[in-house]
Amino acid sequence: MSKRSRSPSPAEAAEPQSGLGQRGTGMGKRIQMSDIARMAGVSTATVSRALAGSPLIQQETRERIADLARSLNYRVNASAASLRRKDISTVGVVMLYSQDRPLQAAADPFMMTMVAYLADALAARGQDMLLARYGQERLDQLPDLVDTGRVAGLIVMGQWSCHEQLNAMARRGLPMAVWGAAVPGTLYPVVGSDNEQGGYLATRHLIEQGCRHIAFLGDLEHPEAALRHHGYLRAMREAGCEVRDLWQRPIVFSAPDLQSIVTEWAAAGAMPDGVFATSDLAAMGVVRALAAHGLNVPSDVKLVGFDDILLAEHFHPALTTVRQSMDIAGPALVQMLADQLQGIARGPLTLPAELIIRESSGAHR
Repeated sequence: MSKRSRSPSPAEAAEPQSGLGQRGTGMGKRIQMSDIARMAGVSTATVSRALAGSPLIQQETRERIADLARSLNYRVNASAASLRRKDISTVGVVMLYSQDRPLQAAADPFMMTMVAYLADALAARGQDMLLARYGQERLDQLPDLVDTGRVAGLIVMGQWSCHEQLNAMARRGLPMAVWGAAVPGTLYPVVGSDNEQGGYLATRHLIEQGCRHIAFLGDLEHPEAALRHHGYLRAMREAGCEVRDLWQRPIVFSAPDLQSIVTEWAAAGAMPDGVFATSDLAAMGVVRALAAHGLNVPSDVKLVGFDDILLAEHFHPALTTVRQSMDIAGPALVQMLADQLQGIARGPLTLPAELIIRESSGAHR
């Protein structure tokens, strides 16, 4: 039985000029793109883009790699490279987490809904999705997914404390789009909600419902939650409301157990009259924890969440929340990555925040 032929890998999608290109690799062995990458101290993907003149690679790096390739009499096999690019129809979708912080569950409804919208947007383009989970300690291995030809590019879910590592990947030209927050100094393309405005709208709404002692539940080490906290502080200061450390608690988005926090508030005689939770799952946990102390939402404590996951409308009480437009974000991330692969640089895209008023904040609809 004859063996089925395979498409060349990125490293094989080029070849030296006939009779040349033997230097540094031993007689009879062709110079490969991986050889140039090793000599230049960069990835194979960076060499590929540099030789293609991609603007994703700094001009100095492009020139250095081009000079090295010329010195080795190396030239790109254009037909093979083109064939290989067409063969890679898979995009990597990577869920990040930080090793030194509690995990946001991969099964979190927000994460799963976003993945579904990404899958739909990719399918509409005839592309497949490779779903992966990477911690900060493995993040440096992320470019291998592209360098080995497993995926054409990456869509990264979240930043956590991985901002500098993502910046380093952007500097070397890794094709990726990130869901998160456009923090200062961001070099990679980002799609995200207007988190600061969302935090402001949520807190101002609680103030408008008569709340003056409002708690904030969110992990300030997370860029998105930190921006929501900025909005919370702005609304509180505008209204002249007291901001107490006891009411600002670092929790992850999935927040499995909030009982201890509510117990601490009760023991201190400092139960807030409003709570802004930085995720809907955390808000649902607040309802359960308050109920264990005989407190009702919204009659005793008013509550606003963030995300507007599908469960929010059907929870009891139905959650007032800040909607993240995942139906827009998914296709936008896919388009941003497609632009990168075409050599088109894009800046951050910030989606507007929208307050969805339901029962948990005690507002009349």
